[in-house]
Amino acid sequence: MSLQRPNGNSGSSSSHKKHKTEESDEELLMVPDMEVAGSTCVLSSSADDGVNNPELDPTQNGVSTAKRRRGRNPVDKEYRSLKRLLRNRVSAQQARERKKVYVSDLESRANELQNNNDQLEEKISTLTNENTMLRKMLINTRPKTDDNH
Repeated sequence: MSLQRPNGNSGSSSSHKKHKTEESDEELLMVPDMEVAGSTCVLSSSADDGVNNPELDPTQNGVSTAKRRRGRNPVDKEYRSLKRLLRNRVSAQQARERKKVYVSDLESRANELQNNNDQLEEKISTLTNENTMLRKMLINTRPKTDDNH
């Protein structure tokens, strides 16, 4: 005995029917992402340009309010707070690393400036000594003038 469809096909088409049944079972087990589905409805309904589409209008669909409420459950709040906490920790760690680099750059710049300052002070001291020595030489090499003339 073979299974027959209402259109009269039998045998080989029953495997096709079985395949269709398996697909529908898979479709039943699939759960759409609520956030994506909700945002799609809102975007689609706003793109209607004033045309009423009962499938996409969130105000006419009772599931829309359930979707909004589902996002406010404690598990979702906990997930969001943990996600925010993790992002905050990562951000804080990055800020600490940036600060380390910044402080390191400041310290190296301070060392360079200190070395430059030391060299300039040494040069000032050398030039001051040279200036004093040249003034003494100038005084000693001037011809002495007699006050008697």
